[in-house]
Amino acid sequence: MLSVVMEEFGGPEVLRARQVEDPVPGPGQVLIDVTYASVTFVETQVRSGNGPFGRPSLPRVPGNGVGGRVVAVGEGADSALLGTVVVATTGGEGGYAERALARADEVVPVPPGLALRDAVALLADGRTALLLFRQAEVQPGEKVLVEAAAGGVGSLLVQLAVHAGARVVGAARGDRKAELVVSLGASYVDYSRESWLRQVREAAGGGELDVAFDGVGGAIGTAAAGALRAGGRISLYGMASGADATLDEDDLAARGIRTLGLFAAPGPAETHRLIGQALRLATEGVLRPVIGQVFPLTAAAKAHAAIEARATLGKTLLAVGDREAATEGSASGTANGDR
Repeated sequence: MLSVVMEEFGGPEVLRARQVEDPVPGPGQVLIDVTYASVTFVETQVRSGNGPFGRPSLPRVPGNGVGGRVVAVGEGADSALLGTVVVATTGGEGGYAERALARADEVVPVPPGLALRDAVALLADGRTALLLFRQAEVQPGEKVLVEAAAGGVGSLLVQLAVHAGARVVGAARGDRKAELVVSLGASYVDYSRESWLRQVREAAGGGELDVAFDGVGGAIGTAAAGALRAGGRISLYGMASGADATLDEDDLAARGIRTLGLFAAPGPAETHRLIGQALRLATEGVLRPVIGQVFPLTAAAKAHAAIEARATLGKTLLAVGDREAATEGSASGTANGDR
């Protein structure tokens, strides 16, 4: 099968497509004929050798999320899964390939009416957005800032906050992202401008913010924390700037501000539940995954380069082979984007 193999750490060019042996499902595993693979910012960090969990062993096939059809099951796995269209995490590697292994008890069937590419777009970002949003306890009428609002997680946080009745301001950079954020029901502010924080307050109706979702870090996240009211919340979910926000813990404590975020990963059962909830919300029209770009599997290096250059909109996927129509069946896509 064709896969993308990484034999060294470095720039996007270390991702090279080559033929390898098909994986064989072991006990409790399934083999998925992959149609789409998810690409994440964390995967670019791992490739560079600067991932959050240290350097993994090499060589390896990157990719932690796929969607496709189950074509084989290992010992002890439910044979009823054969032929089922699913999304699944892969345990941290193996996703950038024509076939990938996953734990049978962790695959999530794609609901009828939901396009497979939308389900893959929600696999990681959907569960993350739901977890962050639940922690923040956003209430109707609250003033909410979402940074990196045109990204995969940010665009979903905007939609969840709008659906909850909050007054939402999405911050990003550039006219293309502005159009997207406004289409999701939020006001837009370009945080590359010096007056961006004043514009956020004006767009939110004046005064201080109740909640800030910080997906940028650095000076942007630091400024957002300073704009919160006493008793507010800041949720840390990314560092697109390349650095964490500088937070004065004593000051936050004195103002009664809660710091939330992805400090501990949910267990397998909770992860499975969150993915299922994200897919259901998509079928109900509450969430619309934004897929800004789809690269062929052989262009995984270009996908990584685009993410690192902050040239992407919404979610980035890899399309595997020419089996898309056969796998998606009659599912209708809701994604908004170009290829």
